[in-house]
Amino acid sequence: MKKVGLIMGSDSDLPIVNKATAILKELGIPFEAHIYSAHRTPEQVDAFTSSAYDNGFGAIICFAGMAAHLAGAVAARTVLPVIGVPCKSSNLDGLDALLSTVQMPSGIPVATVAIDGGANAALLAAQIIATSDSDLYAKLKAKRLSDAQKVLNKDADLLAKL
Repeated sequence: MKKVGLIMGSDSDLPIVNKATAILKELGIPFEAHIYSAHRTPEQVDAFTSSAYDNGFGAIICFAGMAAHLAGAVAARTVLPVIGVPCKSSNLDGLDALLSTVQMPSGIPVATVAIDGGANAALLAAQIIATSDSDLYAKLKAKRLSDAQKVLNKDADLLAKL
């Protein structure tokens, strides 16, 4: 199975990264996580990203707040799918990070999820990998059915209370 790379710009992004790692662990997807800054450690970003395909990665998720250039810097160095997770910061409640992540030039795509959307980023990475992994595809289908059943159970509980 392909691995998922997780790169956060700062350890302040760790609570959002933890949402992603919980999903990856639940689905049995191997991952590797790092704290690399697009601005402060560009050599490490480049080294990880330029070798990611050869090292067995199938997707890379980048978590960053404020200027949030990390996903774009990673996407510029690989043709692997890159998923950007804009993270809330003290400035503009994450809107600055969202706009920095989603506004990419033509030819350098970054799939972008909601502000602090670590869980959806992990699910999107899983869906990408599942296009060539039938076991993971089946796990994702089962998870979707289980999640739907939880909603239906809550609906039944509501009806019983009313």
